[in-house]
Amino acid sequence: MGAAPAEMSPATLMVDLIISLDGYASAEGWPGWWGLEGPEYLAWLGQESAKEYTFLLGANTYRLMYGMSAQAAADRSGFSEEEGASLTGLSAVPKFVFSSSLHAPLDWPNSTLVTGDAVEAVRELKRTQRGPLSTLGSISLARSLLAAGLVDRFRLVIFPVITGATGRERIYNGYPDVRLEMVQSRTFDGRLQLLEYVPTVLTGPPGTRKQ
Repeated sequence: MGAAPAEMSPATLMVDLIISLDGYASAEGWPGWWGLEGPEYLAWLGQESAKEYTFLLGANTYRLMYGMSAQAAADRSGFSEEEGASLTGLSAVPKFVFSSSLHAPLDWPNSTLVTGDAVEAVRELKRTQRGPLSTLGSISLARSLLAAGLVDRFRLVIFPVITGATGRERIYNGYPDVRLEMVQSRTFDGRLQLLEYVPTVLTGPPGTRKQ
């Protein structure tokens, strides 16, 4: 009688965001990465893209990133060598796109459309998927997954700008209270700060019965 198959460990999920110091994902009139990306950060992005992540993204992020990937593949003149390689490399990465407005089949290679409830779909992916999962942008999706207690790692790269007048896409609006335990920190190019945490969603302030 053969040995029983080993039980597959559940996949881990990371929310991965870039953010201004005052909590915005972008700013009107500013360039991408607020114009502050540097060689150390771009090299790290290249290393990260080589890892075997499966990316989770919403419709808006899908449209934006697919457009940038296609542009980089057609003409890299608008991107640095590191940016172009990172963007074109996304075509080979498995991606799940959560949307009720897009239609299958999706044009970006290795993209699977999910039209049902994102939280339940990701819960099932965590149970059955091999390898790590990571969000790609997608602020609303990341918020929903964190609130549902599905996020194992919460990683930020903080850019040293305050965009109070021009900031767009406020990241923390609608978040629950969350306790964060730091597991990694790093500085890129002497100005960008990576912070990675294990998040615990709270049902009330610390010290109360609802926490």
